[in-house]
Amino acid sequence: MPRRCRTVHLMDPVPAQDPESVAGCDVRGALARQRAQARAIRDLTKVIDCNIEIHRHPHAKREGR
Repeated sequence: MPRRCRTVHLMDPVPAQDPESVAGCDVRGALARQRAQARAIRDLTKVIDCNIEIHRHPHAKREGR
């Protein structure tokens, strides 16, 4: 009997809005500038990479300390 394949639905890898940079955080600020430059030249792969790096940067976790 032949196997049937199911349809796979993939979600977008990034949120609908760009993550915000945090005032005083040089890393997030630099990434936000890189993202703006990438968006200006329509390099959407780089935009997504910057968004992921901003999202993963641990600065937000340290604010609560």
